[in-house]
Amino acid sequence: MNERKVVIELQDVRRDFKVGEEVVHALRGVSFKIYEGEFVTIMGTSGSGKSTLLNQLGCLDTPTSGEYFLDGTPVRRMSRSQRAVLRNRKIGFVFQNYNLLAKTTAVENVELPLMYNSKYSARQRREAAVRALQEVGLGDRLNHKSNQMSGGQMQRVAIARALVNDPAVILADEATGNLDTRTSFEMLVLFQKLHKEGRTIIFVTHNPEIAQYSSRNIMLRDGKIREDTQNACILSAAEALDALPVNQDD
Repeated sequence: MNERKVVIELQDVRRDFKVGEEVVHALRGVSFKIYEGEFVTIMGTSGSGKSTLLNQLGCLDTPTSGEYFLDGTPVRRMSRSQRAVLRNRKIGFVFQNYNLLAKTTAVENVELPLMYNSKYSARQRREAAVRALQEVGLGDRLNHKSNQMSGGQMQRVAIARALVNDPAVILADEATGNLDTRTSFEMLVLFQKLHKEGRTIIFVTHNPEIAQYSSRNIMLRDGKIREDTQNACILSAAEALDALPVNQDD
């Protein structure tokens, strides 16, 4: 059997912040590998270091010490502009508040990450965006603007935008945080579908329920990893969605 490809590797990553006279140790020697095709939840309460870790994984910040490899590339000594290029090519972001441009159609929103990629002509950009929207079930909403869509539809657009560059990893930050129960499960169905197709997904959340639908869970506390467990019994989000009462608020 082929050895699994390592998409993300952290080696003893520490991140310190100076707050006045004090030094805050937000990450205290975090090490782990994430392999291609894993669906990993990263959990922790407020102050656990979760947001700091998310910023490291997303190349929005660099470690004080230690090393972070994204798809084999060492990140720590990169300049900000080098990190921006790497981030655009390798990471698809999905945020809690969607981060869509308001007066822009679904297709135009999804095309955005490709604007910085000279390999794509305008026509190829549009074709890739349409394909990504079809993949998330929004083939009939291509020209709808954000204000014409529900929260769940806007999050699907955000997921399509994350997929369009065919990234090494999808990084979701509380991606169900603003959604009602039914829509949250619809998003989890979609994430499980992407996982089944071989996508690597990191889902950062404070909601312990979501860990039941991922293949692995990393628990942070006080800037350290307290648990890193494989999920032996992954629940089906589709079954959970089917079991919800029909009259639940949509």
